[in-house]
Amino acid sequence: MQYIVKRKGKQLRPMFVLLSAKLGGEINETTYRAASLVELLHTATLVHDDVVDESMERRGFFSINALWKNKVAVLVGITDIIRSVKMMSEGELLQIEKARNLNLKEEVYYEIIKGKTASLVASACAAGACSTFHDNDKIEQLRKFGEMVGMAFQIKDDLFDYGNC
Repeated sequence: MQYIVKRKGKQLRPMFVLLSAKLGGEINETTYRAASLVELLHTATLVHDDVVDESMERRGFFSINALWKNKVAVLVGITDIIRSVKMMSEGELLQIEKARNLNLKEEVYYEIIKGKTASLVASACAAGACSTFHDNDKIEQLRKFGEMVGMAFQIKDDLFDYGNC
């Protein structure tokens, strides 16, 4: 676990938790727990991506499965966050199913990125909002904001990858 924690990324998702919470009031212990959970969940999904993709490197360092094999990598990664995990898994499965189809329909692409990337950013915003807001409409608005930001991020990332082919 120390190896994983030392290889931290940009930590955007926990920042979304904190920023969403701050819109509703003072950041509190619940907010920090939500931010930690979101970052751990994101890290677990990266470990699992490396297993599925058989990647030997992550962020310029050896991946977990490169150092300790897939069994350890899978063991490391074991409301809203649970729904996010389900959506990410479904998005990944849909992407695998459609990967051979070079004529991907726009709505299928959006469904993939909504599940794979946007669901966790949406959950991060909703979790932060839940820690300080008492208005379900505002929490839902922040969840939707996170979903849109997550989709925009993935579109940008895909365009960047496409340009580097």
